Amino acid sequence: MRKFTTLLLVVFTTINMMSQTLYSPDKNFRLDFSLNSVGTPTYSLTYKNQTVVKPSSMGFDLYKAPSLKSGFSITNTEYKTVDETWDPVWGEVKTIRDNHNEMLVTLEQKAEQRSIKIRFRLFDDGLGFRYEFDKQPNLNYFRITDELTQFAMTGDHKTFWIPGDYDSNEYFYTTTKLSEVDASKVDGTGIGTHGYFAKNGVQTPLLMKTDNGFYISLFEAALVDYPAMQILIDQKNLILTSSLVPDAVGTKAFMQTPQTTPWRTIIVSDKASDILASKTILNLNEPSKIKNTDFIHPQKFIGVWWAMHIPNHWSWDYAHAPNIRLKDTDWNALLPQHGAKTENVKRYIDFAAENGFQGVLVEGWNIGWEDWSGNWKEDVFDFVTPYPDFDIKYLNEYAHSKGVKLIMHHETSASVTNYERHIDKAIELMKKYGYDAVKTGYVGWIIPRGEKHDGQWMVNHYIRVAEKMAANSIMLDAHEPVRPTGLHRTYPNWLACEAARGNEFNAWSAGNPPEHETILPFTRLMGGPMDYTPGIFEIKMDYYQKGNPCQVHTTLAKQLALYVTMYSPLQMAADLPENYEKHKDAFQFIKDVAVDWDDTKYLEAEPGDYITIARKAKNSDNWFIGGITDENARTAVIPFNYLDEKTWYIATIYGDAPDADWKANPMVYKIQKVLVNSKSVLKQKLAPGGGVALSLKKATKDEMKDLKKI
Repeated sequence: MRKFTTLLLVVFTTINMMSQTLYSPDKNFRLDFSLNSVGTPTYSLTYKNQTVVKPSSMGFDLYKAPSLKSGFSITNTEYKTVDETWDPVWGEVKTIRDNHNEMLVTLEQKAEQRSIKIRFRLFDDGLGFRYEFDKQPNLNYFRITDELTQFAMTGDHKTFWIPGDYDSNEYFYTTTKLSEVDASKVDGTGIGTHGYFAKNGVQTPLLMKTDNGFYISLFEAALVDYPAMQILIDQKNLILTSSLVPDAVGTKAFMQTPQTTPWRTIIVSDKASDILASKTILNLNEPSKIKNTDFIHPQKFIGVWWAMHIPNHWSWDYAHAPNIRLKDTDWNALLPQHGAKTENVKRYIDFAAENGFQGVLVEGWNIGWEDWSGNWKEDVFDFVTPYPDFDIKYLNEYAHSKGVKLIMHHETSASVTNYERHIDKAIELMKKYGYDAVKTGYVGWIIPRGEKHDGQWMVNHYIRVAEKMAANSIMLDAHEPVRPTGLHRTYPNWLACEAARGNEFNAWSAGNPPEHETILPFTRLMGGPMDYTPGIFEIKMDYYQKGNPCQVHTTLAKQLALYVTMYSPLQMAADLPENYEKHKDAFQFIKDVAVDWDDTKYLEAEPGDYITIARKAKNSDNWFIGGITDENARTAVIPFNYLDEKTWYIATIYGDAPDADWKANPMVYKIQKVLVNSKSVLKQKLAPGGGVALSLKKATKDEMKDLKKI
């Protein structure tokens, strides 16, 4: 690892100051910071000499205390340049470059004898800034009632958004102008906990596209001990203002100095693919706090899971009888509809072992599911007691004998206080039986009652769980949490999150429109990997229940491509084993595709329309490519100029059949093999809602004899 850092220090003591200016290393970005006539901090941002963010104010309102939004003077300004590289434990690339220019401005509020600092970091793809509060007599404990950070836009940009919601981000995206955002018109049915906080409120990450072709992503990095940031849109003046998630008593954040806020980020490019390639969110997070990361291993897994979502199949609970109190239950009198039975799990273990999968997730293994049913109940699960038909000792021994490990499932029912009471014993059980990964869930309204999924209390809880799991060499996959903000750099055992509308919505709701997966990488995945659960081969739910209109809104080939375009080091083969047995040729791609990468190339992209990505497998010469489209058919143009110049590769193409269509004929596909080299270009037709997946490996002379070159 190479590092080189230059430090320049400039001290200013003048009260009334000219604008402070900071440039990105490539000089394409310019940040201007100043105080207005009443001493309010303001900043603006330009990209390639065009304004991206007009002068925007900064500051805070406090509870029963003078605000931190005016009356400031600048007392000190420090500049620093950083250019270094670091290697993530796992990721989309082997090495990440952190090259930025920094400006740290110290502001004094003389009337209140208080000071704050604002740290700006300008990268070649955008800006990060945060507020810092040093320990001081007049600013020790304080409560934030509003953060006043603004993002003043230059026009009525095209915007990809989901409603501002304190408890859920499981929405499909709406595309409108900023002035047309109306959260009240978005359908929240199918979401267990939902409710917009304002008609003009939206969540971050927020993606916009300007009329002059700039893409702007607003988000945050390193969300620690602070509520998530959402956005309120002034639809007349096109000023976006941060809106923090409140706690049970209406406070946005409880603070004690010294403390910092998360970074506010503005990533900008005139190429959509550059937004996907940005590593600014990761670079703004702290390095790994885990000294020994040997236990962390990206993997593919299958699970006793999809069978609970599709019609007429299994249930999570032993009885499939809601509201039965456990102490009153006569287990022998209940119907055997339970999914996580020993014989079912054993079959999944066998399938995993036969096909090279490292893990088997088992949901519904523990008592409590029939005593939950969304009743906002405190004590539901103890996380250690299995149902009578789940032989935990035998199944773990059997899995280990096959070279497979079971993945623990901790559904908390959003009773977080209950989970924190039981988590130590739950971890003891995991270690006893050799579990090294856990999927947590937070379905429902949070307990302590009144707290929100995305509030400060819960943000701290998610981190406590990640830290506790890391201390016990356990990997974490969190569902229904706050959306990630790059903390997987700091806690690399935190492999994935859900925190968005996943594939399961296709089984029992209006589903995810075909454009959904072309937007998520530009929004939710900006903060970290998503456990999207791709790989559904039996597309229409009518197969399980005649007349059922639900279906997955993609072709089968697109489900394969998602393993490349929807990045995660923890990838599930989500469908039933028997459905893979029917399509062994297509299933081969899921078996082959990697989950950890040395390099990634973003070949073409337009949010809401299409994405094509190529990735080089970790410590391998093999490449994998995924291309997807929205509801429109199109031709993906796939170059190979990143390949070894002197080598021919066998490209196995898993594409849509000529008559494929996500709605009318989604399960037809065509597999072919061709030879490609660094000068080849493949033009591949994608069906409406379709996709293409490619696996590339170096060809031997014998293998080249009968294959077509392109």
